[in-house]
Amino acid sequence: MTQEFNPFSVTATTKMSQEIEAWQKYLLTERRLSDLTGKSYLFDLKEFFDFLFQHLGHEVDIEDLKGLKITDFRSFLTWRADQKVARASMARSVSTLKNFFKFLMREGVVHNDAIMAVKSAKVGHGLPHPLTAEDAKQFLELAKDMAKTPWEGYRDKALYTLLYGCGLRISEALSLNVKDITSNPNVLVITGKGNKQRLVPVLPAVHHELLLYLNHHPHPEPNEPFFVGTRGDRINPGVVQRNVRIIRRAMGLPDTVTPHAFRHSFATHLLQGGGDLRTVQELLGHASLSATQRYTEITTEHLEQVYEHAHPRAHSK
Repeated sequence: MTQEFNPFSVTATTKMSQEIEAWQKYLLTERRLSDLTGKSYLFDLKEFFDFLFQHLGHEVDIEDLKGLKITDFRSFLTWRADQKVARASMARSVSTLKNFFKFLMREGVVHNDAIMAVKSAKVGHGLPHPLTAEDAKQFLELAKDMAKTPWEGYRDKALYTLLYGCGLRISEALSLNVKDITSNPNVLVITGKGNKQRLVPVLPAVHHELLLYLNHHPHPEPNEPFFVGTRGDRINPGVVQRNVRIIRRAMGLPDTVTPHAFRHSFATHLLQGGGDLRTVQELLGHASLSATQRYTEITTEHLEQVYEHAHPRAHSK
């Protein structure tokens, strides 16, 4: 999140730039935001200062922020909308500005809560994109066949089988150590978001693939990472994502097929098979049921397609 240059050198005064830098440090140290999220926040704030520079006709100072009204913030959003910015980005911009002004008010630098009255546009959630059961099966086989070495083939098939068979996030799967797999063949203890732990049952077919890979593991000591790269370290998520891209192109699958798509497929296929929503919520580690309910929309869509193709009254007039 640190910058080699000051992106506000033209649009903000020196004092204003110093306050922005203090906010950046706050995000990094107290809020503990990731570097990527921090950069996104900084980009949003830069867009706001670019707008203010044009809107006010001079470098933005602290006094300018004190005098901003709700109409100024709405003008900024209109300016962003004219740039064809997506709703999700607009919503993030509002969130960024609220965070920034809260920080300035907490520090006693600026007292202006006009931004708090601005409501961002509701962001409609997109439906997850699961693989079909047949595509998932073929993907797992290709993962083994297309790997550079035999042991990497066993590793990749075991990883994707675990994502699909247990509904894990990629970060959860890659954080596992050898002892997590060997201590109990039937259950995994998964540490998810917010360090919340959950128990995930391991199907025999999944456990079989994990053991096959374990037999080819370069360093199968208990405290070693389970999924390792060619150098013996814990495999990087970027390597996994790259391998998924190679396989999906070979299969002619859309860009929506990512490591996370296996988690979507797990949830969707469970619900289509009669699994109840609460159980799927627990297995996925969702904090609220609303996050899991997205998958019911997919299963409803699936049922409608089956009806449309199979029911004798579907095309009756």
